[in-house]
Parts: sequence; C-alpha cells; structure tokens
Amino acid sequence: MKPAPGSTREVLLVGSVGLADSEDVFRAVGPLLGSRMRRIPDGETGPRTSWVARLRFALEGNPAFEDDPREVAAGGRITHSTEGTRTWKGSAIVPRGAPPPPRLRLRAGVEPEQIRIGELGYPRAAIDSYETLCRLREAGVVPKHLRFQVALPTAAAFLNAHVVYEHHPVVEPIYRGRLFSEVDEILAAIPHRDLAIQWDVSTEMGQWEGVRHAHFADVKAGVIERLALHCARVPSDVELGVHLCYGSYGGRHWKEPESTANMVEVHNRLAATLARPIDYLHMPVPAGRSDDAYFAPLAGLRLAARTTLFLGLVHDTDGAPGTRKRIAAAEKYARDFGIATECGFGRRPPETIPNLLRIHAEV
Repeated sequence: MKPAPGSTREVLLVGSVGLADSEDVFRAVGPLLGSRMRRIPDGETGPRTSWVARLRFALEGNPAFEDDPREVAAGGRITHSTEGTRTWKGSAIVPRGAPPPPRLRLRAGVEPEQIRIGELGYPRAAIDSYETLCRLREAGVVPKHLRFQVALPTAAAFLNAHVVYEHHPVVEPIYRGRLFSEVDEILAAIPHRDLAIQWDVSTEMGQWEGVRHAHFADVKAGVIERLALHCARVPSDVELGVHLCYGSYGGRHWKEPESTANMVEVHNRLAATLARPIDYLHMPVPAGRSDDAYFAPLAGLRLAARTTLFLGLVHDTDGAPGTRKRIAAAEKYARDFGIATECGFGRRPPETIPNLLRIHAEV
C-alpha cells in the first residue's frame, strides 16, 4: 500500500526508537502512522539502542582477542569519538563524548581458523519482537499490512568500532559469516512475506567520504563489493532496505554530507551490481539544507520501479514548517519520495519522541 502521489507521503522509521521496549514502540507508532507505512521496526530498544557499541561483548573474554595495549596505555581509544554511552569490561560506563574503550586485537600466534565469534543476539531479539507484533496485530492495535522491519549494522560497522585496523582483513570474513548466519536464522523464523531486512550503511559511507579507515586499496570498488554481499543475503521475496547513514551520536553526523551526490553514486553502483532490486533507499537531509545544491544530484538517481526513496528531512528543531520547506526543495529533483528522520532516534530523550512522531503525521 503506497500513498498516491500528491496526497500523503509514505513514512519510514529508520530503526531505533527510544522507548522502553518493542511493545511500547508498536503501540506508539502503529495507531498514529501505521496507515502511512509499509513496515514497522521494533525500535531496537534496550542494549540495541547503542547500535554496534553493545557488540564488544562478542570479543571480550574471547581467547583469540585482547585489548590493544597502545589504546589501553592511552586510557581508551586513541581516536576520540562521540559514539554514545557504552560499557567496558561489563561494568564501567563510559560517558557520552568520552573516549570509547580500546579496540581489540588478535593475540599473537592466533590463526584465522582458530577464531570463533559467538552469538550476537539478533535472531532472538527479532523473533521476540515479531511475536509481540503478531499479538498486537491480532488485537487491532497495529495494522495487519505492516511488515516487520529488522535493521542490522554491516560487518564494517563492527570492525570499525571494535577491532584494530591492521586486523580487519583477517577478522572481516569471520565476523561476516557470523552475522550472515544470524540473518539466515531470522529468515528461517519469520515468514518472508512479512519481513523486511535493512542494512545500516554508515561505516561504508565514511570510507567513501574518506573519514573512515578501509583496508582495501580501491575504496569505492571495495565498498560496493561488500555491500553487494550483504544485500545478496536477503532473498528476493523479503524486502531489502538500504539506509545510507551519516550517524546520529550526540545529535550530529560524523560528517555533514555536502550534498546527495555520494549517496546517489553509492546507490547507482550498488543497484547495478545486484541481481535483486532494492525495495527502499534512505538518505539523510541535514536540518539546514533546503538549497538546490544539496538535492540537485537526486536528478541522477536511477531507481528501479520497485524502489522507494525516503529522504530523512523530518527534524524536530524546526518542526512541520521546516520539514515542508525541505520537501519543497527536494521535489524539484525527486518524485514520489517518502519521509523519514536523518537516522534512528533511539538515542534521543524519550520525552521528545511523541512530538517527532506527530511531525511525521502532520506533514
């Protein structure tokens, strides 16, 4: 069900919603926005609110890994980050804006075949939330047409957050195998007709923009190759979403996109590589950008007939008037796009979320 052109715009919730649990998210979103959506996320509540930060547990206590002594000596990660509150050693809380805990490295003498990465927890979370969604749909709280949307960080996001750069080539295929096996578990547990899988593409956009480390020489080709592997893991009877992400930790991007040009290029090259279509594509729009220069590259976006573009131009800083201004600017270069926020809003204060949802409904 897609809103007709010229009427209401389709809404996408990118992923995280900072409420108490999945039931709270479904109850808040379903009645207000459900008729304007095709899919609904569970809000990535609890530990998943921290996106990949929580996944450090997969390497802590792992006999193949140890804290990088260079970063331990520096009192935390050498490169400063604002990637949010996280735990280190299972107890110490690192305040938002403080240097994150040190990345981990392979212990001396560890061979690739000795490396094991345990459960990440994505299937259990998805199955539990899906059961809640089904119950609320049967109770009439959530519209029955909504697919269950599962958003997952790519392998590159995990590597960037937790593994020293020089060991990315060794750890990457092992972690990716673990991640893909959990995707397979989700695919086996949830009916395909009722499922959408979204890849959160943040680290790769940072590599493309030249602000994140890449261990491969041809950065653009390497990014597309890896994204294609992730997308190809999703069967064609499951919806595939791609969220081109510039981050939201501390309420800001890791880099302000200069325009939509790089995102257009990533999509066009990725879509040309895939044997299956992308069902929806999300691009952020900074609050201060309602100028032609930001949106003009959208004229070169080559979307398949099945692909819906969502622009993340909903901001609570200037509400519905500012959102409408950005919509008007985007309409010069793109047709029939849906609306969203720049990123998930799981890291926002919970009291701000109802107003943000109302802005979606109002515009």
